[in-house]
This record gives sequence, C-alpha cells and structure tokens, in this order.
Amino acid sequence: MTVSRVLSNPELVKAETRERVLQAVASLNYVPDRTAGSLSTRRTGFVALVLPTLTNVNFSMVAHGLTDVLRPKAFQLLITYDNYSQQERETQIRNLLARRPEAIVLVGAAHSRGAAALLAQVDIPVIEVADDTTRPVQHAVGFSNQEAGRMAGQHFIRRGFTRIGALASQPHGDLADHRGEARIRGLEAELRLNGLSTERILRDGDAPVSYDHGAAKLGLLLDRHPDVEAVFCVSDLAAVGALMECQRRGVAVPDQLSIMGFGDFDIGRVVNPSLTTIRADFQDIGRQAGQLVLDLLGPAPPAAPEMIDVGLTLVERGSVGHR
Repeated sequence: MTVSRVLSNPELVKAETRERVLQAVASLNYVPDRTAGSLSTRRTGFVALVLPTLTNVNFSMVAHGLTDVLRPKAFQLLITYDNYSQQERETQIRNLLARRPEAIVLVGAAHSRGAAALLAQVDIPVIEVADDTTRPVQHAVGFSNQEAGRMAGQHFIRRGFTRIGALASQPHGDLADHRGEARIRGLEAELRLNGLSTERILRDGDAPVSYDHGAAKLGLLLDRHPDVEAVFCVSDLAAVGALMECQRRGVAVPDQLSIMGFGDFDIGRVVNPSLTTIRADFQDIGRQAGQLVLDLLGPAPPAAPEMIDVGLTLVERGSVGHR
C-alpha cells in the first residue's frame, strides 16, 4: 500500500519513507504497469495530440508547450499525425480514442463528418488549436487564419502595392491545407475590399507546402504574371523557397518583388533579406491548451466552452519594400 501511494500520490508519504521506496524502485529497475493501474482508477495518464505533420516546427512547438504544462502533472503526450488527410485524421482519432486518453488536442478545426461525430460524442475534453476559435467542437485555443491573410493584404496595400499575388496548395481529394486556404481567403477578401485583382493568387500543388513548393510555384507565378509586385506565401517554408527562386532568377527582393510568409520560422530570420512574416506563438498555444486540459480535468472545470484567441503579430523585416 505504501509503495502504491508513493508511486501514485507521493505527496501523501513522509519524505524519509518516500526516499526509501524510490531507492528500492531504482535498485530493482521496477516499471509500474500503468495499464493495470488505469483499470481500477479509470485514469490513463496521457493526453492525445493530433498534428497535421511532424516536419513543421510550429506544430512541434505546440507539443513542447503542452509538455511544459502537462509533464510536471504526470501526464504524457501520445502524438500522431494525419499528413493533411481528413480520412487519415478520422482513422487516427479512432485509434487514439480506443486507448482512452484523458483529453484530446487537435491542431486544426476541419474534420471529416465521421471524425466530427466521434469528437461530438466523447466524454473527455476536446481542444482544437491553431485555428479559428469561434465554433469549436468543445474548446479552442488559436487565432483567425483569415485574419492572417487580411493582415498580409493590408500591409502590402499600405506599402503601395496593387499587383499582389499569393502561393498556396490546391485541395486534392481529402488532402487539403484548410488553415492555409483560410489565409488565402482572407487575403482575397482584403484585395476585393480595396478594388484590387485576385488573379495573381496561385493555388497549385499538394499540401503541405515546402521550400520546393515555394520555389516551383513562384517560378510559375512569375511566368504567368511577370508584373506581380508582392507575394504572400501561406507558410514561411514556401516563402523561403520563393526567395531562393528569386535569387536564381536575378529578381531583387524587395526592390523588384516583395515576399511575405506566415509562421515566423527560424530560417526566415537568417535568410538574406530576412523574411517579413505573420507570427502566432505556437508554443504559447500549446501551453494554454495544456493549462486548459488541467483545468477541465480538475475539481472545478469551466462550465462554459473556453475559446482563447492568442492573436497574431506582423513581423516586419527586409523582404517587403515600398512601391
């Protein structure tokens, strides 16, 4: 009984006794069977996290932020990814729920009909992050991707640009970057509001965007619309690729073409010129989601849905000039 108490509620055991038990655990290389323990306590000790991909540093920062908050409280993350496929997301949600997590956190708020039905009926906290916070399944910590697109358009227009383009992926079956598409819709809305053309907005190629995508599609955009003055990329990855393509073609940035990204990736700070971008604090999103998980699993959970908007910041650097 004392050993069990030390392993599950160590604060209830005297320090001297606790230390003796932990020394015995260490000397025996004993590993507690959490699965067996969960049968009696109905607590599994893990929180599920669904990411679009493992290769995007901002999504990894969500995981870091969650871990910062949950690990000290003895929760562990079980991470999976859907590779931008709605069907794969549904499959992974089913797999995770079969393992009885105590909460589930999902990057993005776009789900297949089947996944939405699953999430609507579960009796654990569901938190959607890094997306619109107005209509969550249960709770949300994020920002408006459409607002990011509008911010990009407003910044270009303030700088005097009128021939504004963009680079994004094209939905292909159930494979789609819904957050990137929302940014493009926001940009389109801002351009129309100011009486400007949206014909230079290029949706092409599969999600997710990448350095290669940005380079290839910037070349395609310049071939189709050589008069383009400024380009918004739905990710800094594509923006850096576009910047490299400009250097290969001898297009001066920002003198001949201005480029803006989204995400504030590390690489955007060290390329030359450094990349103007729109920043959301993804690690803070993870931390706030983690604290919300603890609150929802605590003795006095919030009675109403929590919708936390972390906001966006325009980071001005050298890749956007003036007309």
